[in-house]
Amino acid sequence: MIKKIIGMALIAFICQAGYGQKNVNQVFKEFSGHASTNKVSIGRFMMKIAGMFEDTMGIENIDILNFNNCDNDTKERFSEAIKSLKDPLFETMINSNENGERVKVMLRIKDEIIHELVVLTSGNDPTMIRIKGKIKKSDIEKIVNEHN
Repeated sequence: MIKKIIGMALIAFICQAGYGQKNVNQVFKEFSGHASTNKVSIGRFMMKIAGMFEDTMGIENIDILNFNNCDNDTKERFSEAIKSLKDPLFETMINSNENGERVKVMLRIKDEIIHELVVLTSGNDPTMIRIKGKIKKSDIEKIVNEHN
């Protein structure tokens, strides 16, 4: 009997722990629909046009959400969403919280190709940036070395 109670308590705890967590798509969908969130999208067509003049490194789509015009409640909810964001499809490369400003950088990588890069910031300039495509790690290293 005691084993059943412990087992049920464990199951309840595990379910509760996962309940508050959101994945990248859920966070983006939730906040992109907010009336005072500024959303900028650069789609595949525009990236192809840009590719005629500049190397786009395999980037197919860029979405940017900016929260500067949002009320403090929305900014706080976004900050909490960043804090609890866990997505099994992504690797968290940077997770920093200094002076009340949180920065999280996540990558979705498959076969040594970056398919999605997500940068989330809270604090004075809350922003979510999603970059989708097929980006080689060597291209990222090249940019880092050029701007080092």
